[in-house]
Amino acid sequence: MAGDLFSASGLDKSAPRPLADRLRPSRLEEVAGQDHLIGSNGALSRLLRSGSLGSLVFWGPPGTGKTTVARLLANETDLHFAQISAIFTGVADLKKVFEEARKRRSIGQGTLLFVDEIHRFNRAQQDSFLPVMEDGTITLIGATTENPSFELNAALLSRARVMTFRALDDDAIEMLLARAEEMEAKTLPLDADARAALMRMADGDGRAALTLVEEIWRAAGEDEILDTSALAEIVQRRAPIYDKAQEGHYNLISALHKTVRGSDPDAALYYLARMLDAGEDPLFLARRIVRMAVEDIGLADPQALVIANAAKDAYDFLGSPEGELALAQAVIYVATAPKSNATYNAWKGAQRLAKEHGSLMPPRAILNAPTKLMREEGYGAGYRYDHDEPDAFSGQNYWPEQIGPQKVYEPVERGFEREISKRLEYWAKLRRERGG
Repeated sequence: MAGDLFSASGLDKSAPRPLADRLRPSRLEEVAGQDHLIGSNGALSRLLRSGSLGSLVFWGPPGTGKTTVARLLANETDLHFAQISAIFTGVADLKKVFEEARKRRSIGQGTLLFVDEIHRFNRAQQDSFLPVMEDGTITLIGATTENPSFELNAALLSRARVMTFRALDDDAIEMLLARAEEMEAKTLPLDADARAALMRMADGDGRAALTLVEEIWRAAGEDEILDTSALAEIVQRRAPIYDKAQEGHYNLISALHKTVRGSDPDAALYYLARMLDAGEDPLFLARRIVRMAVEDIGLADPQALVIANAAKDAYDFLGSPEGELALAQAVIYVATAPKSNATYNAWKGAQRLAKEHGSLMPPRAILNAPTKLMREEGYGAGYRYDHDEPDAFSGQNYWPEQIGPQKVYEPVERGFEREISKRLEYWAKLRRERGG
């Protein structure tokens, strides 16, 4: 009977496929949430137009499209796609992969080798890639959720360009939900608040979002519309035991982040302890604490980022379980720090302005004039050196003339940002007095 269940090439192709697999993009432009890489002016798009891809390291959270983009790049460049995982691949396996790539190269076929979890290879294994990268046997694309600066050899990094994948924002997650609804020809049985909650539960992971979508469709009754509490019940039933690859992971990290944002150090420590007890990667938690420091505290307490980074370094130095105390200390600090999302909002505003007005030229007064022609064109003319001005402040305009001064940073009246606000008000007063 086993022969009825499996085809000659593996599983029966008529077997059900997960929604995330069925929705896998077939073209680069279908990839959600990575426009900075695959948009018309994206870094990968420019490499493709140049005709020279080169070896790459894809760094970013899970579920952001790293594997998919690697497959599509192989299609775009007519390279043979080969995939391995550092978790399951040893030295003998690497030698076999390299030898197969050499054979393909001898008949004019290049190889794009995608290495998932490349940071899990030790230093010697990473070094084994260098010769085949240098002689063109393979074009390497390594994927990692860890900071390449810490986890990959300098020699390997010097031969590869790092491409940073971003966690999917709400717009990208919504795009995936809409695609899922179109493919299944039915809408998600969620009210508006529950749909927003679903996007938060996904925590920037497109694969997690689509896995949740499948479970919702399975669990919802006919004509039933789920609210937020009903959605939470479904998620809890689905993952009563914490699983780093499933929703328990995403629910608890979301809970940890929100308790920190809500300034509840006791609840934050509880969720931290639950995740560590369940076997969560402590460095993943360290990264998220750093994110909390910059997203929810920012310049209200600049030390939050310092403490969060120090906790990561302390864990690297001490290991487990001693290093867990450093993470706990950082969680207490960020939970009790004054809160501000002013930096987060300012960055979003700056990104929006950059997209809308990215072609505008800065004022010529603040541009250098290294050549005679540029001086004749007025570059640098009228620039006022702030240190030579009263109060070391010239108040001159630094914005493109077409849009004039804009406001994207609004400090809150909490913590250190209260002091920043006073400085900005003082400089605004000087600007008005001097007609700037």
